[in-house]
Amino acid sequence: MPQTYERIQEAKSFIEEKYKASPEFGVILGTGLGRLVNEIEIDVEIPYEHIPHFPAATVEAHAGRLIAGKLSGKNVLAMQGRFHYYEGYSMQQIVYPVRVMKFLGIHNLIVSNAAGGINPLFNPGTIMLIIDHINLFGDNPLIGPNDERIGPRYPDMSEPYSRKLLDIAVKVALENKIPIEKGVYASMPGPCLETEAEYRMLKILGADAIGMSTVPEVIAAVHAGMNVLGISVITDACLPDALEPVDIQKIIATANKAEPKLVKLIKKVLKEL
Repeated sequence: MPQTYERIQEAKSFIEEKYKASPEFGVILGTGLGRLVNEIEIDVEIPYEHIPHFPAATVEAHAGRLIAGKLSGKNVLAMQGRFHYYEGYSMQQIVYPVRVMKFLGIHNLIVSNAAGGINPLFNPGTIMLIIDHINLFGDNPLIGPNDERIGPRYPDMSEPYSRKLLDIAVKVALENKIPIEKGVYASMPGPCLETEAEYRMLKILGADAIGMSTVPEVIAAVHAGMNVLGISVITDACLPDALEPVDIQKIIATANKAEPKLVKLIKKVLKEL
């Protein structure tokens, strides 16, 4: 994607024409987790295809809309659906919306996803706060020429997920009796689910959950100086010695069932901030 900075400015200007308020927080909603928008006092709703240089969402469970409005009294910009490597998009296209959010003035980003559970203690429906990640895409959105207007050439990744935001999320969960776990999220390109051997490898590497998204967005957010809170909903048990077939509809159904807890958590975290 050539002239990335200029393209970002085009999208920024387009969104600012539609939405006059200054967004404070960004939210990316993953597979089966798009109904948080029902809680937003919506001011503007923009299909992705209308925004300059935005890719189009092709995944069945992703609505493909940018929602601007108020949630818990805060101005938020929510992505109802994201872009994936397995859809054929480049890393630059996947993280483009995150960079647009940054230039719209957003400094705090909440990223959610549906993930397979590697940790045997994490049952389907578990909400996991992401404390770190493992990038197994074999690619990185920062590869190529670096534009210092977007971020530094060598961003530090010692704290990709903000400890401050994690502490707030833990506090909120305890106060509201929302069961949570904390763990490491690994991401692979997909779209096929992993084999027994791959799940065994992921467990050895220290992953608690596995998915097909999030890591590129977080890398781009950290590169741009944003604070990130990552949340996974565990949708299936990926235990190599007791692996059972699973289909995407079952994964979406599990995410939908857990969604009210996730919505409550995000709303309460925003209120605290």
